[in-house]
Amino acid sequence: MTDAELLELVSAAFRAAEPVPDAVSAAARTALGRRVPGAVRARLVSDDDLRPAPALRGPAPRLLTFDGGGRTVEVELTPTGQVYEIAGRLLPRTAAQVRVRHTDGEIAGQAGPGGRFVVDGVPPGLVSLLFRLPDGTSVVTGWVRL
Repeated sequence: MTDAELLELVSAAFRAAEPVPDAVSAAARTALGRRVPGAVRARLVSDDDLRPAPALRGPAPRLLTFDGGGRTVEVELTPTGQVYEIAGRLLPRTAAQVRVRHTDGEIAGQAGPGGRFVVDGVPPGLVSLLFRLPDGTSVVTGWVRL
């Protein structure tokens, strides 16, 4: 038996025992379909949602930090009713076109010369941010769930 045949048998056993939910498969297809060739990938390095919550009244904004290719993206996620506001900054500071990509499409925004941006009306679910910089390069964050 070859390694490929063994891998297929193991894969078939897992599919039979616990099939992948349709929503997971759809999210994976969406993420793969939205790859940006040549973009610098900024990986998640900090998510305060993973820390114990302090005893505060009301929901606090969620803070995320992404790093990659000499760039840092700091993001604050604030629920506003049924949607989210995403505010943040790109470091080192630079203007950029911002795209908040989600499973149902994209929402455009703009980072000013100081690197700051705000995008309203982002639906809950998986999101990724894409920054197109003035020099023609791009930075894309990993996908996170709101």
